[in-house]
Amino acid sequence: MLEWNKKAFQFSMGDSSEEFIRKLAIVLAVIGFFIHILLWALFKTENITITGEASELVKSPLSTLYTPFSILLVYEVYQLIRTIPDSFSSSVGKQYEIATLLVVRDVLKRLSEVQNSEGWKISSDLGFLLVECAAFLVLLYTSLTYFRISSSSEKSEEMAENIVIFIEAKRGIANAMLLVFLVMAAYSFYTWVGSVQDGGGSVSRVIFFLDFFTFLILADILILLISYWFYTDFGNLARNTGFVLSTVIIRVAISSEGVSSMILFTLSGLLGIAILRMFTSNNSKINI
Repeated sequence: MLEWNKKAFQFSMGDSSEEFIRKLAIVLAVIGFFIHILLWALFKTENITITGEASELVKSPLSTLYTPFSILLVYEVYQLIRTIPDSFSSSVGKQYEIATLLVVRDVLKRLSEVQNSEGWKISSDLGFLLVECAAFLVLLYTSLTYFRISSSSEKSEEMAENIVIFIEAKRGIANAMLLVFLVMAAYSFYTWVGSVQDGGGSVSRVIFFLDFFTFLILADILILLISYWFYTDFGNLARNTGFVLSTVIIRVAISSEGVSSMILFTLSGLLGIAILRMFTSNNSKINI
């Protein structure tokens, strides 16, 4: 069973598979970008008619950036699932990267809707745009900090037997999350297309990501419980519980709107940095 689990992970999320999916994501992002530009041009010249909430995707040439960013976000979700067997901190670092890209995508979408104001007056759209940019900077700093710490940490080549068992358990969870990811992505796209046909089709970060982060929280809690079977010290338990709390905050931020969502995104980043700083000094701890 463990051997099958390992082979399944290597087949779907090994280095060669990751390289293929990375190149595929880039190609699809470029193709999607040009298709979106073409749709915008046809809509602008009145050669096609797009009605309903989906028309917000072709109101401005800046809206064409939504498609490639969405494809890159899907790739980042795949990368997040790949990091589940590595460590809690690596997985959480990928979560911040996704949150950062979600905020950037919202900023780009909002730029196409910002209304000009006269004199020194700051419109509500511009004010919220400033808040979004501040949240982006916090999340970007958090993501880069996680990346620096992960790349500078050295992993031991020899692992105890209980560590091997724990990693295999996390690989099993990653395999299950990959199936959840594929099913949810297909379902979200199917329901969005149906909504477009019914005159809807509004796009937001709630689509797919709200449900995915719900399952991700359940996976994190399961890993936390399994880890306590192997490591009973309070330090690791407190650190990983803090990471789960940060994930929950990101999930709530995704479902929120307005300034509240940006405050929650910022809070998740600050919490992650605080936890990381507290436990970075003790490098002797096993990073699970």
